[in-house]
Amino acid sequence: MKIKVLIVDDHLLLLESLRKALENDLTIQVVGTISSPKFLMNDIINTSPDVVLMDIRIKSYNGLDLMKDILKKMPQLPIIILSGYNYEEYIQAAYNAGASAFVTKETSNEELLFAIKQVQQGYKLFPSTAKKQGNESLTSKEREILKLIAEDKTNIEISDELMLSKRTVEHHISSIIRKLDVDSRVGAIVTAIKQGIITLN
Repeated sequence: MKIKVLIVDDHLLLLESLRKALENDLTIQVVGTISSPKFLMNDIINTSPDVVLMDIRIKSYNGLDLMKDILKKMPQLPIIILSGYNYEEYIQAAYNAGASAFVTKETSNEELLFAIKQVQQGYKLFPSTAKKQGNESLTSKEREILKLIAEDKTNIEISDELMLSKRTVEHHISSIIRKLDVDSRVGAIVTAIKQGIITLN
């Protein structure tokens, strides 16, 4: 099954270049290239992408504001912010706004493809300059999932027990790992126990 990607950028040459580069990978399908985000939400609904690749600024639109609007309606949709500048404030703003990754336009095709495949699996990718914003609290659903992870439940078992899609469970786990600033499920459990977020019976 190919990863469906929607590209949003007002630079037509870049749009075409990105489309060709991505479609050289047999696991990627570019379902649309959009130069004007006027009807972006409708375009997303019509193309059903797995990942959106979007410039941080498109004509008179702010890409981060557009992303926030999209995530309000489709919180599970991974969005990669593309920027010509590797400014720390841009990276941090994208991170805070809920982007799944921040990629500069100087990034190689291989790195961009890697980012697309990673965020499609629920991971987040940001340059090391992106700072974690102090102790974000876990949602009640994230705490519930963390407790089930501590009980050694698999993602599929958690999905069945909570009646959530496997993709949604993976998204929650990625969020837990990010918020606790750890590298793995095991690290999340250890940190959560130390911080008193969960207790083992």
